[in-house]
Amino acid sequence: MKSIHKIFIILLCTAAVAGCKKSFLDRPSNSQISSTNFYKTRSDLRLATASLYGGSLWWQWSNGALIPLGDVLSGTGSFQYSNDLVQLFTRTITAQNGLVTNGWVGLYNVIGQCNGVINAIEKQADPSISAADKNAAIAEAKFVRAVAYYHLAVYWGAVPIIEDNSKLIKEPLLPRNIITDVYKFAANDLTYAAQYLPKTDEKGRVTTWSAQGMLGKVYLTMAGVGKSGSRDQALLDSAKKYAGNVCKNSGLSLLPNYADLFKAQYNDNQESLFSLQWAAGVGYGNGNNIQTYFSPSSAILPQKQGGWQALQPTYDLYRMYSAKDTVRRKATIMLNGDLYPELDQANGGFKATGSGLKKHIIGNEKDNNSPTMDIWSSIEHNAILRLADVYLVYAEAILGNNASTSDGEALLYFNKVRARAGVDIATAITPTSMRTERRVELAFEGQYWMDLVRYSYYDPSNAVKFLNDQDATHGRISFTYDPATKIATRDTIAPPSTLPATINSFTLPIPSSEITSDPKLSQPPVPYY
Repeated sequence: MKSIHKIFIILLCTAAVAGCKKSFLDRPSNSQISSTNFYKTRSDLRLATASLYGGSLWWQWSNGALIPLGDVLSGTGSFQYSNDLVQLFTRTITAQNGLVTNGWVGLYNVIGQCNGVINAIEKQADPSISAADKNAAIAEAKFVRAVAYYHLAVYWGAVPIIEDNSKLIKEPLLPRNIITDVYKFAANDLTYAAQYLPKTDEKGRVTTWSAQGMLGKVYLTMAGVGKSGSRDQALLDSAKKYAGNVCKNSGLSLLPNYADLFKAQYNDNQESLFSLQWAAGVGYGNGNNIQTYFSPSSAILPQKQGGWQALQPTYDLYRMYSAKDTVRRKATIMLNGDLYPELDQANGGFKATGSGLKKHIIGNEKDNNSPTMDIWSSIEHNAILRLADVYLVYAEAILGNNASTSDGEALLYFNKVRARAGVDIATAITPTSMRTERRVELAFEGQYWMDLVRYSYYDPSNAVKFLNDQDATHGRISFTYDPATKIATRDTIAPPSTLPATINSFTLPIPSSEITSDPKLSQPPVPYY
């Protein structure tokens, strides 16, 4: 596994840019264009920034860390096998865990590419390119870089901030930077992006609304750092400002049917603020493999291969769905007896025979009219940020430090999410109802662990208790569903031995390979600013 230092130095040697010919996804290989003969026209800038949205750049994070870190750590997905996954589920994570390494290295790979694009535009862009076009391209790269740093801060806390790859040649050993500075760096990037990104753009590219929505989320998270017992009101107000601007002024709306969010024909819909862009037939290491890894059955996959680590939803997640919350439940998790006409259409659809993941499972090449789609390349553009998330960020920022709120604005957007799901409209919001709503709305989108980390910042004792209560009730285990009685029963097998949660459980270990390459990572973090 490459360390981040090797990745960044390799990125110095190539422009690592890729882009579109006839479409946004038709990217040439990174080696085809060098930094010495590029960045001459606006089209070159668009090609360069297109490389930041998917393909090999995001492959390691999206396929090897997003759902394991976001949903297995949090007790939303259950595994009884695969050592790395069991470590996440039982809080016995070692510094050698391959999924943790995938996350760290994958995100720094994204950052290194963003840095290369930003610095090349600043130093090499032809003078004939307008300042507006340069600023917009830099803003795209800064948005993506901020998303990567946000995830690093949430999962690992204090991490190195790198914004110039060339500095690693002179000083390859870097210290970690304090967590507040990592969040500040992400917020600064997003502020720039919000200023210079357009209000509308080519389908699939980020806009100022993407940046403002993400900025609201970053400020909401920052508000609790180091503030045990309450959150910083000024930062909550900033979260409310930016998320609220998206809610009220973007002109965007939720996709009417929740299930459609996770079908390829609705890729990059009006609710998508930032989605990873994937193409079919691109080969291993370049495509979206999520359904190949986690599908409950190979029968519904391209070439009828895959489903190697079938992810089972936990009993704890199942209990979060109210009796009326059938739309989100069926679009997220399969239960015994569920029929999905859109999967394996040639054979009349797919009928589930047990519990399993449905979200991200889009079917085979015939179901999607995509002949070159294979086991390595689902064409779902999985969302990293969508409008419903921002609606809930806005409502949570208004809730702030209160025990509950009946604020009209908070309820308006909170209930827009609930109304689409067909569940009862809320008359008040509490911290508990907010966490539940976010969990069922965003399950298996890599979000819930980040919500719990945010909780741990400002209410550490109750956040720890929350994790331990999952264990005490055996909620972190699979279950069996009887379609005749419509009753779910927690499985009776003994759950894996789980370490009791502590506040340290909310921070992942730095991969041992990284510490070997850079012993300074073991030292106390230092300020960046």
